[in-house]
Amino acid sequence: MSGPLEGVRVIDVTTNVLGPVAGQILGDMGADVIKIETPEGDTMREMGPARNPGMAAFFLNINRNKRSMVLNLKDPAAYEALLRLVDTADVFIHNMRLDAADRLKIGPEAIRGRNPKIVYAAASGFKKDGKWRDRPAYDDVIQGMTCIPSLYEQVTGQPSFIPMNFADKYSGVVLASAIGMALFRSSRTGLGEEVHVPMFETVLTFNLLEHLWVGSFGDKLGYPRVLSPHRHPYRTTDGYVCLLSTRDDQWRKLFAAFDRPELADDARFSSLQKRTENISALLETLAGLLAEHTTSECQARLDRAGIPNGPVAALEDLPDDPYLRETGYFQKIDHPSEGQLVTTSIPVRFTDSPGSIRRPAPRLGEHTGEILAELGYSQAEVDALEGSTVPGAA
Repeated sequence: MSGPLEGVRVIDVTTNVLGPVAGQILGDMGADVIKIETPEGDTMREMGPARNPGMAAFFLNINRNKRSMVLNLKDPAAYEALLRLVDTADVFIHNMRLDAADRLKIGPEAIRGRNPKIVYAAASGFKKDGKWRDRPAYDDVIQGMTCIPSLYEQVTGQPSFIPMNFADKYSGVVLASAIGMALFRSSRTGLGEEVHVPMFETVLTFNLLEHLWVGSFGDKLGYPRVLSPHRHPYRTTDGYVCLLSTRDDQWRKLFAAFDRPELADDARFSSLQKRTENISALLETLAGLLAEHTTSECQARLDRAGIPNGPVAALEDLPDDPYLRETGYFQKIDHPSEGQLVTTSIPVRFTDSPGSIRRPAPRLGEHTGEILAELGYSQAEVDALEGSTVPGAA
């Protein structure tokens, strides 16, 4: 087997980041993911450095294990081809605004009407039954609306974004997970399902898992430990180290490891409740202990005490990291047009049906003819449809 989703066919009508991330996860797990693109292609094809036009680095990193099919859905013949593909599919995904999907006749009624057993999955900015149903949303907007910049402002005095496409990627992971659940239900009942992931509520819920805090009892929101200005990597004499201790016994071992066992009996730090109430003082005290030693000395002491810890890695350090080399995290693959590429391995492991990297990210429309032939189209019909896919074709 090539993965737990082997035999599942996914129609991936997604662009940008969120949807493609979900599709790649499904593809990594063995699904046959068919990426439907406009004649102009996914905008991410031009995002970042590239060896050839339409094959930019960002696109390559979120579209492996897919086949690309170009269909101009405004063309009736191309739309009919999509519907014939829907007949063969288990999953249909898009991440466009819901009214746009309806205008293209790929809303849930149209697709599920054609194939009632299909899992129809969509992601958009906000809940589909709310007043913001069709309000546009991108990663920075969602980060702002879910309080992420204001949390930074509380800690540093300056509102900031997480320096990654956090909202898009996390929502994509949730979308893939929800699709997997819907497929499980379908396998048990034979029934299709409609799945919708709203970015705003999805990211906000994730943020509030800890920050609801005493808001659970009707009081002020905010988790004190992560909002303390003293929560940061600890400076050592030659760098930084990260650590986290939670239980009473861990704190006793930690204080003893740095020759201050009496701190475990300090009234401010003697219990979980007291440490939470005095979190800034605790973190400031800990910082003072670590600042007297080198990073390697700190890690050695923490390791002996059984305290989770690690260094502060920089992006440029990762390719030569000994652990990542040992586990084969970075993999080199050969692309037929782009040459040798570096990609990341699949982190989730299934013992009996492991996922695999079977295909590099596809060139625009690379598999259009192949897929049409699978649907029973003659060569003449394939040629006619491919002729209608040039940019600007009606």
